[in-house]
Amino acid sequence: MQLDTNNHSVFMLHYHLIMCVKYRNKVIDDTISNRLKEIFVKIAPAYNIALEEWNHDIDHVHILFRGNQILKSVSLSMLTNLQAVVS
Repeated sequence: MQLDTNNHSVFMLHYHLIMCVKYRNKVIDDTISNRLKEIFVKIAPAYNIALEEWNHDIDHVHILFRGNQILKSVSLSMLTNLQAVVS
């Protein structure tokens, strides 16, 4: 277990993000999930995060990622706006 540090604290932050398909349409298969994971891994260094786990069902994706520093709410909201990248 590796802890992150800054000037005055020691921490380990994990975020659990669930992304659902619009209207919960059943469209996510292994191919689509793998492509989404590739995109997430590609953009993760820009937000200083690391992917820990990736799981999917036919209408949603579970993402567990680790923040290497405390994510600002603006950065977190930009990260979750993946529809612009995927579209």
